[in-house]
Amino acid sequence: MHADNEPLHITDMAALERLYGVPVAASISKEIDHIHPHYRAFIEASPFLALATSGPAGLDVSPRGDPRGFVEIRDEKTLLLPDRRGNNRIDSLRNIVSNPNVALLFLIPGIGETLRVNGRARILIDPALLLRFAIDDKPPRSVLEIHVETVFFQCSRAILRSRLWDAAQHVERSSLPSLGTILQDLSGRQIDAKHYDSELPERLKTTIY
Repeated sequence: MHADNEPLHITDMAALERLYGVPVAASISKEIDHIHPHYRAFIEASPFLALATSGPAGLDVSPRGDPRGFVEIRDEKTLLLPDRRGNNRIDSLRNIVSNPNVALLFLIPGIGETLRVNGRARILIDPALLLRFAIDDKPPRSVLEIHVETVFFQCSRAILRSRLWDAAQHVERSSLPSLGTILQDLSGRQIDAKHYDSELPERLKTTIY
C-alpha cells in the first residue's frame, strides 16, 4: 500500500531485479579487473573523462580533460591522472583523502562507446613525477594514482539517444545565461556580470595550465 500522493518506487533489491531482469551475458563478460590492450586503446584515445568521488560531504563528479592520452597507463592495474589548475575547490581531492574509491568515465569525440573504470586513488606529489606531466612548462600540482579494480565498456545507446556528437545538435552559447550573469545573480550582485564576462576569454587563455 502507498499513499495517493506517494509515487510508486523501488525499495528493495528483489523488486529492482524483477523489474529489470538478469543482465545479458555480454554485459558480464566485458568486465575485467585490469587494463586489457583493447581497453588501453580507448584510454589512449580519450581527451576527456568524468571523475566521480565520495566523501563526508557527499558525492562529487568533476570533468578532466587534456590532449588525448593524458591519462598515463603505468601498467595493467595502474592509471596516472594529472590534476590541472582550477578554482581550488578541490572537491574531488578532499573526498579522496577520506575515501579513496573513485570511478572514471572516459569519452572519445565521435565514438559512441564509453569506458568505465572503478578503483582506488591516492594523491601523489613527487616533483619528478609532476614534471613528467608538465604542459607549457607548467606541471600539475598533483597526480592521482588509480589502482584499477574493474574496467568495462558502456555501449553507445546513451550517446546515440542524446546525439552528443551531432554538430547539428550543438547549442549556441548565447542561448544560455553567461557565467558572469550566473555569478552576479548568485552573489547578490557582488560580482559584476559584464566585467567578469569581458575578462573571461583572456583569463582562460592565460590560466588554462
